[in-house]
Amino acid sequence: MIALDGLGEIAPRYDAVLSDVWGVVHNGVAAHPTAVEALVNYRRQGGRVVLITNAPRPSTPIITMLDDLGVSREAYDSVVSSGDATRVILADYRGKTVHYVGPPDENDSLFDGLDITVGPPEQARAVVVTDLDHDDDTPDMYNDRITLWLSRNLPLIAANPDRVVEHGDRLIYCGGALADLYEARGGMIVMVGKPYKPIYTEALRLADKAAGKSLDRSRILAIGDSVRTDAIGAAGAGLDLLFITGSIHAAELDAFGKPDPEAIRALVGPSGANVAGFMPRLAW
Repeated sequence: MIALDGLGEIAPRYDAVLSDVWGVVHNGVAAHPTAVEALVNYRRQGGRVVLITNAPRPSTPIITMLDDLGVSREAYDSVVSSGDATRVILADYRGKTVHYVGPPDENDSLFDGLDITVGPPEQARAVVVTDLDHDDDTPDMYNDRITLWLSRNLPLIAANPDRVVEHGDRLIYCGGALADLYEARGGMIVMVGKPYKPIYTEALRLADKAAGKSLDRSRILAIGDSVRTDAIGAAGAGLDLLFITGSIHAAELDAFGKPDPEAIRALVGPSGANVAGFMPRLAW
């Protein structure tokens, strides 16, 4: 397991990067300046960058959010989101009612143009989860609601399979944590986004488009901070991984102190990912 000072050390080995967003490029409050600089420098040297995110909204509003957080558009060629992949699945529910779980002011673009009614679980054909309703919620707070969903045999579509995400200096639960609980209680779940194949298929298509040719996967680097999503996803897609230790795994890995390469190997190894190196924050 190789500690790297910056992406520039290995950049010549890769024609394109598929970079995670939340936890790598920003922390939910502001951009990580060194990460933005690294991606800008990589593109200036001819590399292509696709941002691949489990954000449960379509990519258009995500680009607006990146603008607001201070992420330069020069840092990437395109964006693909879990929300984009979820809309493909939701097309099967045209003309039907689904029950939505997540921040009430953030669901509109997910359902736009799909002829889907958002309503109570008693009338729904599925539960669609982007995140928990509030940042301070925990999955166990949803047990009574889960009992009702289970009584109606509703599938749960997790538009964001992340369990937790970095938000400023704290971690908050995401839709994947609720999906885990639902499955543990016997419910059927549909997980969208990383580490699952559809989002990587689209990301690789966008990388080829940006490069103007079909790229060899051995020359595409995945960058991410999560074993469950980024490492397993990279392994499944046949991509090398640059592992960012200073986000959701920062405390357990002593990412900003004296990280033990063997501890990182033990954490990431079971994913099967081929790790090209690690660093606490993405930098050039």
